[in-house]
Amino acid sequence: MLRKIADAIDATNDWIGNKVAWLSLAMAVVMFLTVILRYVFDMGWIWMQESVIFMHGALFMIAGGFTLKHEQHVRIDVIYDPMSQRKKAIVNLLGTIFLLFPTCFVIFYYAFPYVQNSWAVLEGSMEAGGLPGIYLLKTIILIFPILLALQGLAKSLRAILILTNSDESPTTT
Repeated sequence: MLRKIADAIDATNDWIGNKVAWLSLAMAVVMFLTVILRYVFDMGWIWMQESVIFMHGALFMIAGGFTLKHEQHVRIDVIYDPMSQRKKAIVNLLGTIFLLFPTCFVIFYYAFPYVQNSWAVLEGSMEAGGLPGIYLLKTIILIFPILLALQGLAKSLRAILILTNSDESPTTT
């Protein structure tokens, strides 16, 4: 049962990560067009520049769980890599419980009123010609800790499986 839950969370974050990854291409194309339009044709639109900020925020915040699943976050690999699977499981479990979950809680707790206020006024860009829907961008601040905590749960479940000898395989990536 624990493995099925972890697999479902992994699949969800993989699906989300693979979809959101396309924003990096879109972001590069829009940025390229923005530069060409500005410096070659002396044209530019604020909404176009702001769209790059929206895509950048969405890409890095929504892909947080995906990045954790594939163990691409910062870690001291010199210490972690040589460890046995059992020791890695202990580090992952303790790190998730005492570092990741509290951090996700604090981010969500403090961001919630900020996002709620943005939704209350349907906040838009402060720039003339900017994008409406800043409240949607700010909502991503709440999605980030949820996806990250879910992936932390999956990592914890896999660590428990290893520690209880229910699963001797390394954490899935």
